[in-house]
Amino acid sequence: MWTWFHKLASPPHFYRIAGLTIPAFSWAAGLLVAAGLYGGLVLAPPDYQQGEGFRIFYVHVPSAILSMFVYATMAIAAAIGLIWRMKLAHAVAAASAPIGAWFTACALATGSIWGKPMWGTWWVWDARLTSELILLFLYLGYLGLRSSFDDLQRADRASAVLAVIGIVNLPVIHYSVVWWNSIHQGSTLLTPGAMPIAMKWPALCMLAGFALFYGAVLFVRLRGEVVRRERSAAWLREVLVK
Repeated sequence: MWTWFHKLASPPHFYRIAGLTIPAFSWAAGLLVAAGLYGGLVLAPPDYQQGEGFRIFYVHVPSAILSMFVYATMAIAAAIGLIWRMKLAHAVAAASAPIGAWFTACALATGSIWGKPMWGTWWVWDARLTSELILLFLYLGYLGLRSSFDDLQRADRASAVLAVIGIVNLPVIHYSVVWWNSIHQGSTLLTPGAMPIAMKWPALCMLAGFALFYGAVLFVRLRGEVVRRERSAAWLREVLVK
C-alpha cells in the first residue's frame, strides 16, 4: 500500500493517472447530477411544511457538504506537504482552494435564496451561516496569501499553515446547530430516518455527483499545477512531445 501511495505522489505517475481518470469522473458526475436534479425537481413530493420551496435543498446541501469536505482535503494535503515536504500535496491544496471557494459561495447564495421565503430575510447572523461565511473568508485568505509570494516554496508553506489552522472552523460549522440556539435546521441528508427515501435518493445522487465533479476539476487543475511546477523536468517535455 505504501509503495502505491509513494508512486501516486510521483508527479509523472500522477499526471498520467489523472489524465485517464478525468473523463470517467466527468461522465459519472454528469449522469449523477442529471439523475439527482430530475429526481429532486420532478419526482420528489413537495415538503409538507415548505412546499415546493424546499427543492433548492438539492443544490444547497450538497454544496455545503462539499465546501467542508474540500477544505478538509485542502488542510490535510497542506499538512502532508508541511510534514513530508511532498510537492504534490501542496499542489492538491492549491488546486482545491478555488473549487472549495465556489462550493462555499454556492452554499451561501442558495441558502440566502432559500432563507428569504422561509425566514422572511436573506441573511441572519446565525451560527451556521456565520461560520460558513468564515469558511469562505478562509478560502479567499488562502488564495490571497499564496498569490502574495513570488517564491513557490514560501507560498506553499505560508498558505499551508493558514489551511491547517483554519480546519478548526469545520466542527464549528457542523455542530453549530447543536451548540447554539440556531434557526437553521439540523442535519437531515446523512441522518437515518430524517427524510423519506423518495426525497433522499436524489439528494444522495447530487452529493455523489458534486463529489465526482470536484474530483474531475481537481485533477484538471492538478495537471496544470504539475506542469507549472515541473516545467523544466525532462519527463514533462517527453510527455508534451508525445
